[in-house]
Amino acid sequence: MFSGLRLSTLGRFTPEFPDAQALHLGLARWNHRRLAVQVPTDDWTAELAQDQRMLRLEGAFIEAFRGHVADLVARVPRDVDGFLAWFEGLKATGPGQCDPLFAWLETGADLPQMRWFLTQEAAGEAGFDDLVAMTQVKLPARPKLELARNYWDEMGRGSEAGMHGPMLDRTVKGLHLTPSIEGTLWQSLCLANVMTALATTRRYVYQSIGALGVVELTAPTRVACVDAGLKRLGCAPEQRKYFALHAHLDVEHSAAWNAEALAPLLAETPACAPYLAEGAVMRLICGEQCFEAYRAHLWAEGRPVVYAAE
Repeated sequence: MFSGLRLSTLGRFTPEFPDAQALHLGLARWNHRRLAVQVPTDDWTAELAQDQRMLRLEGAFIEAFRGHVADLVARVPRDVDGFLAWFEGLKATGPGQCDPLFAWLETGADLPQMRWFLTQEAAGEAGFDDLVAMTQVKLPARPKLELARNYWDEMGRGSEAGMHGPMLDRTVKGLHLTPSIEGTLWQSLCLANVMTALATTRRYVYQSIGALGVVELTAPTRVACVDAGLKRLGCAPEQRKYFALHAHLDVEHSAAWNAEALAPLLAETPACAPYLAEGAVMRLICGEQCFEAYRAHLWAEGRPVVYAAE
């Protein structure tokens, strides 16, 4: 049902960004710049001109992506129970589910291979907490409260030691990873670019809610495999904590997201169902093509895993 789409064919490419790799490197660098904490500068008009140009490129890519998944989601149920049944079914039938990469990470990958995978994942991490925070702006009270509860969990419920972002940072530091935009496959950058575009663009609020919700729905199985693989390789509990935590917590987050964010939005505005579905399917397709690219690198016959010296 979902097969056939290649992300490399999407987007309105330009002489500056002639292909998918150049486009997503450019978008990733731009997102890094525009979302950073800054101070006023005299050249703000030049930055504004760049923002406008990049927003048009980002919009062209997202609209092309929406066009490719439109037929897949046009007939999703618009009643609450029907939509939630369809949405929850994505855990079994959605793009990228049960990818063999994760069973291999759990049972077969060596430490350099695991580190390469985690470097790609860390570099392509858009920051779930920030995505939730940007998405919740002006939502109705009940979904807004659910996103707030989710964000509070991401913030360690007020404890710096429990914050999820720094928890992943400790994995990166403990395993001596060196993530960078330039060293990351464009498929991983694309995933982060799509999630950032949806969360920062108000016309894509419903898509962002669907995309974030499907992460909570589908992540637990994958992160449990990563945790088990790290444990098998002798990695310290502190280096595994991010994955061990999400293997359990995201199950609870998914149930709450569906009941307290998706359900009330659908009850109030049934016409939002295709947009929620678009975001979910787009996110899963991005993940699927990341997993394919990772396998192509890690499983290439005779190719050594190249990792920067520590």
